Amino acid sequence: MFYLSLAWRNLWRNHRRTLITVSSVSSVSFAVLLSLFVGSLNRGVHNQMIDNMARFHTGFMQLQDWHYKDEASLDNSLAFTADLQAQLQQQLPQDSFLVPRLETFMLAGGEQQVRGALVLGVDAAAEQQLNGLQQRLVAGEFFQPGDGRVVLSEGLARRLQLSAGDELVLLGQGRYSMTASGLFEVAGLIRHPLRELDNQLVYLSLPDAQYLLSAEGQLTSLLITPAEVSLIDPLAQVLRAQLDVSLYRVETWRELLPELLEAIRFDNAQQVFMLGILYMVIGFGLFGTVLMMTLERNREFGVLLSLGMQRWQLGLVLFLETLLICLLGVVGGFLLGVPLIYWFYFNPIPLSGDMADLVEEFGMGLEPMLSFSAELDIFYTQGLVIFMLALLIGLYPLLRVMRLDILAASRS
Repeated sequence: MFYLSLAWRNLWRNHRRTLITVSSVSSVSFAVLLSLFVGSLNRGVHNQMIDNMARFHTGFMQLQDWHYKDEASLDNSLAFTADLQAQLQQQLPQDSFLVPRLETFMLAGGEQQVRGALVLGVDAAAEQQLNGLQQRLVAGEFFQPGDGRVVLSEGLARRLQLSAGDELVLLGQGRYSMTASGLFEVAGLIRHPLRELDNQLVYLSLPDAQYLLSAEGQLTSLLITPAEVSLIDPLAQVLRAQLDVSLYRVETWRELLPELLEAIRFDNAQQVFMLGILYMVIGFGLFGTVLMMTLERNREFGVLLSLGMQRWQLGLVLFLETLLICLLGVVGGFLLGVPLIYWFYFNPIPLSGDMADLVEEFGMGLEPMLSFSAELDIFYTQGLVIFMLALLIGLYPLLRVMRLDILAASRS
């Protein structure tokens, strides 16, 4: 404690040096603030991408027929029996739920236009629990199970020139090459958050889709959603051990969305590179301050050593001075950054105009807003980086004192 007190007093006893020290502290605070802001924004955007892609597209975990991944055909659909459902329910944590889906591609047509469409048979209640799909209605209403109506994505409805109350023709191939065709009333339109899917989605109730495709009791995928995202990987391991691997395949979002995972890794690498340059610049500035604080005090060091102070004691004081400068900068950065990040965490920045269009066209599950994350590792990572930087820079005055010529320093 004595050496810490001495280091603190040394920082403030020279007014000119104090001003330079304050500027170094400010630069460290700015670096911490900027790195916290960039890290929080980057993580928030990534979390939004993962959440939207999982909830509105693949789910966080899927149970499939073993052959479905290699050949995504209705012929490789999954028989969803009561025994299978009971077996799964025994393994699921509390508050977890299942979301059945039957998916295929068909031709969708209005009076004048025909487009390829992704037809999705869903359980409306389960989908609502997973992603709040019904809150995205922009016209009409959602269908009821087995009522023979469909819900179109807004982009597909625009291409087919259809609106709520119009009729939609679906034509394609059902299970085991059987012809599948039907005429359905459009119950409503939804605005899907994924631009690519918004241009091609047709939602049917699961019983209607199974009847249309001659796939009664069949699913192409069964989405398994645990109560917490952190339970996904442990639950996947349990199911893989319990289920017959010759019949079923359990896939998590990482296996289902490899392109998204690679994009996030690449973006994280860019962030590390940018922050590395920032800390390199700040590190050189901090080193310049420490260098000045060391070289201009040669006479002081020589006198202290002549009076009997041990080299290691003097080196420790100088080392603590460097740590204090960095600690003040980190504290200042956190005092500015933490309230700012938490404000934007609860109040994401909405985008509009050309910027919103650009974000939506980018796809990958992004919505026109800047989301932030408040995960703890974002904060302690930056403090750890500054601490390691301070340790590295603090070695210079320590080595300088250990090699100091006492006689020459006392006469300087």
